[in-house]
Amino acid sequence: MNVEELVRDSLRELAVEEASAGPGFADRVLAVRRRRRTRRLVAVAAATAAVVAVSVAVPLLNEGRDDTRPASVTQRDGISAHPDQSPPSDLIAAGRSALAAYYTTALVAKNKKEATYERTYWLLDPRTGTYKKDTRWSLVAVAPGLKTAAVLERTLPATRIGLLDLATGEVERWIPVGKGVAGLAFSNGGTELVATTYSEHPDSLDKSEGEWTSMHRVSRTGFLLLDLAAKGGGIWHRVPSSSAGGRADFAFSRDDKHLFAAGGGLGTLVRPTFYDLSGKETAAPANEKHLRWDVPARLSPNGKLAALGLAEEVEPAIAPGHRTTAGKSYSFIKDPLTGKEITKVRGAELLAWVDDQRLIAWERTTGVNEPYKDRLVLVTIGSDKVVPLSGVRAHPETDPEPWEPVFAER
Repeated sequence: MNVEELVRDSLRELAVEEASAGPGFADRVLAVRRRRRTRRLVAVAAATAAVVAVSVAVPLLNEGRDDTRPASVTQRDGISAHPDQSPPSDLIAAGRSALAAYYTTALVAKNKKEATYERTYWLLDPRTGTYKKDTRWSLVAVAPGLKTAAVLERTLPATRIGLLDLATGEVERWIPVGKGVAGLAFSNGGTELVATTYSEHPDSLDKSEGEWTSMHRVSRTGFLLLDLAAKGGGIWHRVPSSSAGGRADFAFSRDDKHLFAAGGGLGTLVRPTFYDLSGKETAAPANEKHLRWDVPARLSPNGKLAALGLAEEVEPAIAPGHRTTAGKSYSFIKDPLTGKEITKVRGAELLAWVDDQRLIAWERTTGVNEPYKDRLVLVTIGSDKVVPLSGVRAHPETDPEPWEPVFAER
């Protein structure tokens, strides 16, 4: 089953399940399912225009065929774009958000019947503005400021958490933990860390009828809340995952007073479950009750706009004899308090806010009826133009998996 078929099937499914979220579910088919390769894995859950050397209008995306700008551009006005690089070698950033790392995933067989899906990371070296491969880590979370990353060693669940200096590549501190950790997320203030605990590797697979598929085991046990200024392994709270199983990591709400997590599993609806910091399930904060766990951008910096899912994809009309032009994607921007649509903005998946009017997104570079390829772009509310930030990313039907970005506030 190809990406386009997955989109159509998922839209039909959600039209029955949740009409208001229906148009927005397709972007997760193009994002979550791109990451996880649904036919084998469905539970691996888990940031101005770009710089131009000359002052010209920026063309719309069409796989770079009409892009008249230099292949690689350098920093200007806080923007760093490299439309010739995929995956990137040099810093990609815009406004408040930077690509702090990226990773690829690979299926690693443990035996003839069991396997895990494991990541390899490339981390930003803030001194050189380049990305360097670091095979030591199975999972990386980057703190605001791009100076420190929390890391887990190759074997999951891990028994200790490392605090890595991104400039030196050295672990400055190891934090022993009494529970096995397989998920990490920093608070928005950067002073706290939530570590999701599991009884076994959350991205496990088994072989069924010759295909690797998710085990969907319920293995989440809870979370550790760590104050990074304090000593010790933090306080553990028991919060098992739902019966759907799979990866269901915790992350902080905007005010850092709550945690949220996905329910886990393919059939899970996109609304997260919220908890207080003691692990008790609670109502969502007023400005986050309409957000989805699977749209990374979430709230705008001023908190007045909410980034939501894919609204539509449009195949441009092409006159006979003309070359194919890329399809256009549009995602919802809504009022976070009411959930009402304010507008739509270009982009198939909204990843990170640049400021209160611009975002970094994945956007397709191929026609709607062509094999899916996308690239990182800068999009602006109120404008139909996109600005390429990275090179084109393909989505092969066989390994290797496409690279996935990790954004952090700088």
